[in-house]
Amino acid sequence: MADLFKNKYRIKSARLKSWDYRWNAAYFITICTANRKHYFGEIKNKKMEFSPTGVIADILWHEIPHHASGVELGNFVVMPNHIHGILILNNPEIPKEENISKGNIEEGRIEDRLDPKNDSPGNHLDDSVQTLHATSPLSPQPQDYPQPPPKDPQMAKISPKSNSISTIIRSYKSATTKHAHRLGFDFEWQTRFYDIIIRNEISFQNISNYIKNNPAKWKEDKFH
Repeated sequence: MADLFKNKYRIKSARLKSWDYRWNAAYFITICTANRKHYFGEIKNKKMEFSPTGVIADILWHEIPHHASGVELGNFVVMPNHIHGILILNNPEIPKEENISKGNIEEGRIEDRLDPKNDSPGNHLDDSVQTLHATSPLSPQPQDYPQPPPKDPQMAKISPKSNSISTIIRSYKSATTKHAHRLGFDFEWQTRFYDIIIRNEISFQNISNYIKNNPAKWKEDKFH
């Protein structure tokens, strides 16, 4: 992992206008449920016990590499009211180092950079935007794959690009919601999501450990 992404870690995202979210990097993703309701289950004895919706969220995340090219999964965890995961983009067709703006570097504890009181950090989008594809292994139905809207030059400029972090997360959220509703479960995501672009190997390991240890430290979690 370290060799594959040597010199390809990136700075923390603050909705960087100069950043193309298709670029090769490791991205730390956090998505919360609506009103941080415990749709996914509960922590018992420092371990996560999934609800049926939690099982869906877990399965569909692991299906992402089957529906998006050049994507690897880092550590991932489903918590009662949010998910944490690392997505690693490694697409050989994407521009490399010399085309990427450095932007501003922000240091700090992971917990402080994931402040649930702020609903607009990082790269995020509105769920009302059309889903491009659904990451869905659970008997997909035609309605899981909404038809794209008519092409418009202006919309094309501002719409998330295919196989970007935005479209990958949008598809994951859409598929999770559709499957939960189809099975009769009440469920909604928070409209936005958080991302941090991982800068280096130390940050990668710290974030990986944070994700792994999240259930054991649930009582200390900002999303508790």
